[in-house]
Amino acid sequence: MSDVDDKTKPPRDPARRGFLGKAGGLAAAVGGLAAGKAANAAVAQDQAPAALAAKNGVEPFWGVHQGGITTPQQEHTYFAAFDLVTAKRADVIALLNAWTEAANRLTRGDTAAALGDNPEAAPGDSGDALGLPPSRLTITFGFGPGLFSSNGVDRYGLAARRPAALVDLPRFNGDQLIPEKTGGDLCIQACANDAQVAFHAVRQLARMAYGTAAIKWVQTGFQSNPVGGSTPRNLMGFKDGTNNPSQRDAKLMDQFVWAGDEGPAWMKNGTYTVVRRIRITLEHWDKMEVGFQEQVVGRHKYTGAPLGKHKEFDVADLDAKDADGNSIVPDNSHMRLSAAQTNGGAQILRRGYSYNDGANFYIERWPPWRQEMEYDAGLFFVAHQRDPRTGFIKINHNLAVGDIMNQFITHVGSGIFACPPGASEGSFIGAGLFEGLMT
Repeated sequence: MSDVDDKTKPPRDPARRGFLGKAGGLAAAVGGLAAGKAANAAVAQDQAPAALAAKNGVEPFWGVHQGGITTPQQEHTYFAAFDLVTAKRADVIALLNAWTEAANRLTRGDTAAALGDNPEAAPGDSGDALGLPPSRLTITFGFGPGLFSSNGVDRYGLAARRPAALVDLPRFNGDQLIPEKTGGDLCIQACANDAQVAFHAVRQLARMAYGTAAIKWVQTGFQSNPVGGSTPRNLMGFKDGTNNPSQRDAKLMDQFVWAGDEGPAWMKNGTYTVVRRIRITLEHWDKMEVGFQEQVVGRHKYTGAPLGKHKEFDVADLDAKDADGNSIVPDNSHMRLSAAQTNGGAQILRRGYSYNDGANFYIERWPPWRQEMEYDAGLFFVAHQRDPRTGFIKINHNLAVGDIMNQFITHVGSGIFACPPGASEGSFIGAGLFEGLMT
């Protein structure tokens, strides 16, 4: 069997007979093994405080860019989309000011506002995160198309300032979007290494919006970071995000993520974010042979290597053929159809999370068309890009038409938002959009 074939097999436990046969050698090694474990435990104990401090630390709020975009990904997200219910532009500006001030406090590990000591007044913060560390909380704000006009009405005098890149997403082949999980005039994404910290942040900001904006939909997500910092896996069991442009490469981020001079000045150094709630029929997927799963994805399941390669970050050879002349990376595989080589060099920064919202009745899209209770679980896909027209829309058109993975996934929720640049102290998120309109 070749090394490549070996990559398709999970690690196997040693046979019991072989284990017993080596018992003598094993016994002789016990003393050294115990000593080694003790030494490793001591090292881990020495490293634990530093690792814990990094996990629970503070991410800066003020800056050129908003946090939560190229920030190293945290373990939990709480995403909320809002519809504006006020008719006054001044209310929207006041809300963004209040949100900015509160977000700065929350990311430092403080309460959203001073608690106060008046027993006859509501507290400035619900208090459910008191005593918890900041947990690397980031809060990211975005503006949906409805902020600029809704049902053809320019509610706030902003229609002429809508960026050309903030397009209405087209309907893709296979979409089954649920209105209750789609759209929004504003959005807040809170990410943290503690799920309660993320929820607490959005809860405080949502309360501050009463009378100005109301929650339209929310989505939670999680990502477990493997030991050693390797690429995390999605619910299909495959490593997810291998082909992302490096967040540490400023040139790549400028090329593919951050808006430049091509759009309105108020969006420079911001980004355009597309979110999709993608349900996976895990019950169907779990019955597929490993080899078939790998053909669907285009990668070896356990190493993450492209088919025909040995290591996760080996460059895929999309021209390679097998002995019968078939593509080693199938023509309808997910990796091939999403690759930059297949999309004219287009890339997006994926920062998605898995989600698990229990189970409910579901009808599968593909044979055997089962109708039963199934997991409501999958991928909360979050993609940042300089321009959705040359990023997500271009790539997803290929996937929606030809990806064999579509027999296991369905896009059921969606949104697109312009995330403006970061704010400086004394200003607020999105201030440039309202320049000259604040009187």
